[in-house]
Amino acid sequence: MATHPTQRGFSLIELVMVIVILGIVGATVAVFMRKPVDAYVDTSRRAALSDLADTAVRRIARDLQRALPNSLRSPNNQCIEFIPTRTGGRYRAELTSAGTGDTLDFGIADTRFGVFGDLGALPADQRVRAGDVVVVYNLGIPGANAYDGDNTAVVASVATGAESTITMAAKQFPLASAANRFHVVPGDEKIVSFTCSGGRLLRSSNHAYNNACPTSGATVAVLANNVSACNFVYNDSDLQRNAQVRMGIVLTDTAGDSVSLYHEVHVSNTP
Repeated sequence: MATHPTQRGFSLIELVMVIVILGIVGATVAVFMRKPVDAYVDTSRRAALSDLADTAVRRIARDLQRALPNSLRSPNNQCIEFIPTRTGGRYRAELTSAGTGDTLDFGIADTRFGVFGDLGALPADQRVRAGDVVVVYNLGIPGANAYDGDNTAVVASVATGAESTITMAAKQFPLASAANRFHVVPGDEKIVSFTCSGGRLLRSSNHAYNNACPTSGATVAVLANNVSACNFVYNDSDLQRNAQVRMGIVLTDTAGDSVSLYHEVHVSNTP
C-alpha cells in the first residue's frame, strides 16, 4: 500500500509572531546603536569644523610672520592688513678699504646700491625681481611709512654675484637703517588683508594702500565659510620692538555646532 509523506509548514500565526519578535529585537538594537552613531557623526562634523578653523588660523599666522616691520594695522576688529616681504638683506653703507663698492647714498636720490651676498643663490620664491619694491627702515610713522611710499623704490633690475647690485627708480630714502638692512616687497602682492564679512573669512592681496579691507575682486579668496564671529586685535610694539596679533574665530555649521579657536602671533617690528 502506497504512503504519502506528511507535509508540514508555518502557520500564519507563527509567521506573524516571528515578524513581531524580529521587530522588537531590531528596535532594541536600534535604541542602543543610535547614540554611538549620532556621537560619531557629531564628532566627525566638529572635527571637520576644527580642522577648517585651524587651517585658516595657521595660514594667517604664516603670512603675518613675513610682514614688513611696522606695517601691521587693523582698521577694525574684523580686518587686519599688512605689507608682505619676499626677502631682505644688508645694503652697502661704506666703501671697501680699496675705495670700491656701490653704497646706498641717503643724501641724494640714489638709483642703485650693493647688497652683501649673492641674491641669485636664494630660493626661487625669495629672489628679487624687477617690479618688486625696496623698503628701507620702515617705522610706520609720517615720513617713514611704506604705505605712503616715503621709504620705497621700485626695483628696475638685479645683478647677482658675490656682491649683488640692485638698480631701482631714483629715490632719496629719508632714514638709514641702524643695521644697514632693507626689505623687499613682492611687486605682485604689495599688501595683504584678512577680513571677516558675510559669514566668510577672506584673504585679499595686492589691493590699494588704504584703510578699507576689500571683500570682493579678483584678488579676494575665501579661506573659510560658516564664520559666525571673528576678532582681530593688534597690540603695538613695545620697547623691544615686538608686537602681538590676537585672533579669534568661531565657525558654526548648519546643524548649529560651533567651534571657537583663539591664536596669538608674535611678530618682530625691528626695521
